[in-house]
Amino acid sequence: MKTAIVYYSRHHGNTKKLIDAIAARWEVTVIDASEVKTADLSQFDAVGLASGIYYSKFHETVLTFAEKNLPEGKNVFFLYTCGSKRKGYTQTIADCVNRHSATVLGEYGCPGFDTFGPFKLIGGIAKGHPDSHDLDGAVAFYEKAVLRENTDTCE
Repeated sequence: MKTAIVYYSRHHGNTKKLIDAIAARWEVTVIDASEVKTADLSQFDAVGLASGIYYSKFHETVLTFAEKNLPEGKNVFFLYTCGSKRKGYTQTIADCVNRHSATVLGEYGCPGFDTFGPFKLIGGIAKGHPDSHDLDGAVAFYEKAVLRENTDTCE
């Protein structure tokens, strides 16, 4: 299964750690949305959209990239890291991909070290994350949600 993961990961590189864990095990094309503004994603069987959570949603860079570049009807999955887990973090990006008639394969989110705003005053939250358990979870999610598409057709 040919996969691209489009991401934005700054501050502590939390989200990039998830992607690196997947890329260490499986061949994926990694696209930094802050550096690449346009890409032909039609050649990929699945597209991952990954970001840290900023003001309860994916970073605007990933949202804009998806809006401009995501082909109609693509299989899509989401990866994210956040200081504290809450519902609704993927709603804005899901709305975007739904406008492209995409099929959402699933999402994986985990804690990520966060020193943004007032958290800086207390030394941050979710220290030590993503940890090895979180990284293993990202790989397991990818195998189950994305690669299962490929194995289902071989049976």
